[in-house]
Amino acid sequence: MSSIEQTSEQLADADVDHATETAQAFLEEFEDAMLREDAAAAAEMFCPTSYWRDLVAFTWNIKTVENPSGVEDMLEETLAHIGPSTFKLTEPAEEEDGIITAWFTFETEVGRGEGVVRLKDGGAWTFLTALTELKGYEEPKGRNRLKGTEQVADQERNPWTNLREEELENLGYTEQPHTVIIGGGQGGIALGARLRQLGVPTIIVEKNDRPGDSWRNRYKGLALHDPVWYDHLPYIKFPDNWPVFSPKDKLGDWLEMYTRVMELNYWSKTEATNARYDEEAGTWEIEVNRDGEELVLRPQELVMATGMSGKPNVPDLSGEERFNGEVHHSSEHPGPDEKYEGKSVVVVGSNNSAHDICEGLWEVGADVTMVQRSSTCVIKTESILEHGLGDLYSERAVENGIDTHRADMIFASVPYRIMNEFEKPKYDKIREIDSEFYDALEDAGFWTDFGPDESGLFMKYLRRGSGYYIDTGASQLIIDGEIDMAHGQVTEFTEDAILLEDGTELPANLVVCATGFGSMNHWVADLIDEETARQAGKVWGVGSDTPKDPGPWEGEQRNMWKPTQVEHLWFHGGNLHQSRHYSLYLGLQLKARYEGIPTPMYGRQEVHHEGI
Repeated sequence: MSSIEQTSEQLADADVDHATETAQAFLEEFEDAMLREDAAAAAEMFCPTSYWRDLVAFTWNIKTVENPSGVEDMLEETLAHIGPSTFKLTEPAEEEDGIITAWFTFETEVGRGEGVVRLKDGGAWTFLTALTELKGYEEPKGRNRLKGTEQVADQERNPWTNLREEELENLGYTEQPHTVIIGGGQGGIALGARLRQLGVPTIIVEKNDRPGDSWRNRYKGLALHDPVWYDHLPYIKFPDNWPVFSPKDKLGDWLEMYTRVMELNYWSKTEATNARYDEEAGTWEIEVNRDGEELVLRPQELVMATGMSGKPNVPDLSGEERFNGEVHHSSEHPGPDEKYEGKSVVVVGSNNSAHDICEGLWEVGADVTMVQRSSTCVIKTESILEHGLGDLYSERAVENGIDTHRADMIFASVPYRIMNEFEKPKYDKIREIDSEFYDALEDAGFWTDFGPDESGLFMKYLRRGSGYYIDTGASQLIIDGEIDMAHGQVTEFTEDAILLEDGTELPANLVVCATGFGSMNHWVADLIDEETARQAGKVWGVGSDTPKDPGPWEGEQRNMWKPTQVEHLWFHGGNLHQSRHYSLYLGLQLKARYEGIPTPMYGRQEVHHEGI
């Protein structure tokens, strides 16, 4: 008997409390409406203000619909071919402050899923449905894991090593992959691992020499600002003694190990130089240079996993040709080096990378000035661990029975439209607790903010992917005057300085531009063409109509992990948490296409901003 069947039997036998009884009744009524294909009846079960977030199960998309009207429209288009059924509670429901939260599983004609519902005033307030597996194409795990060898004598036996070598020799040469992933950082690796377990032939193309080099090649002092509980990869978690914040080279080594033990077809020292879609053949033609060998790959699906960000934003300043010093973008900055001892360094920018670089250069004796162009959301590390992430991603959460998957589902169950309402109280608390810290930063001339609606760091990340710093020590250097502050836009170089718009001259032997990145579709323009990049549109943001995230409201991350306006072109990325969690849903979409399972999509995202 499965754990779900045991739970259902326990629920049936036990004295069911009010919350559980209410949730069971809701799911029974909801399933009845599903079986009758009565979209209107199902929609009436939602609160006047409500949100249904679907991760592939109903829409073959990542889509949030709002209010009964949105629910009815979605169901009118999907019910007939999705065939949802078998909605069952997996554990007793819980009630707090008048909200009943219930976890459930369900099935569709082609798959199995799980979900979380929050009931308020008798109706669904938030409703999450997520596809977890395809029937007949389940991952080989648990009782269904592969044996690894046959337990019989066989003169024709082909051992694992030979099979693996044959695959490495043939894929991309005598056999074509179904999917090619451009970019072998954590996003490409996580998705590659999912597709490997789903049996989808995949090649990951990475220009660096080794897996993990996208981290190793960054500035020397870099470490993850997210804690270890937030950063696990699919299938293999970090060990229990792994540091809370992973140093970049240690993370690089982990990624390299992971690609090997997960048997990924990872082509390092390989650069994709051109791509076009052949409509007649139904495949991409991707020209690659693999360590000097010119090849053409012909997959059916192309995934851009070049990171959440696109190409570096480098200010176009006059006079750079006469500047006698060095100029680096943060992505190319090698890190603190003793050669900068006693040198004047200007770092343009005031977010994570800018602070890390300033701190590292100060540590080797450089005279450092940070140029802040706009305000920054700064959070102390201990505060975000305790109040920002602690309930879901921490040792405390693990001790309370919240593993990574449960934490991911709780987080995913909060619709973007109202996530700021969930986040704001956390940051109100942080601002109160750390008030002296923020006062000291302001007194030192550092501009702080908590976002346009005071909802804090994570909403800034979701909306624009920038504008924040998790403090690892640089803030105290600013408070103490060890890192000087300047403000305004940079305008031009002189022979030995950089000028600001107000005429301020900052002497410099080194200028580091920690000025962020553009949209991911810039890489599409380089690889395919600008027309395709514009057709796909801007990547990232939710349409909040806040700085760097223009409206209209999108409801989900633009173009991430779901079909785009360019058929057979996908985007995958984000931080380690997002790369892990959403790789499942993108993997299932690609698996369905590989197996020829129909994927009638609801609500393809429109393009409102070209992003280039």
